Amino acid sequence: MFSITVRDHLMIAHSFRGEVFGPAQRLHGATYLVDATFRRAELDDDNIVVDIGLATRELGAVVGELNYRNLDDESEFRGTNTSTEFLAKVIADRLAERVHKGALGEGSKGLAGLTVTLHESHIAWASYERGL
Repeated sequence: MFSITVRDHLMIAHSFRGEVFGPAQRLHGATYLVDATFRRAELDDDNIVVDIGLATRELGAVVGELNYRNLDDESEFRGTNTSTEFLAKVIADRLAERVHKGALGEGSKGLAGLTVTLHESHIAWASYERGL
């Protein structure tokens, strides 16, 4: 399986419900490095997985929809614990929608999967992997 990874970053504010979250129940900020890894079994006719420029642009667009937001104030997330794992899935699903709409070009038709990893720090991160 071949893969390429593109990276961006995301800064949000949010809070959590539940004793398991301790002090993170209070409003706090989070800054993530966001990696999106695209996979395919065979390279396309240009010998690439997908156009890195288009992948970078689309990841930036998806991250931009969330960046500098208090997720507690966003209606789609109201009442939801927007954990790192949860946000990795949100970003992966939004990227997948863009792939299916052709935003990554003709070469993206052969993509098999996508993994989004959010790095909370140098010692902790979470990922969500899905098929395309």
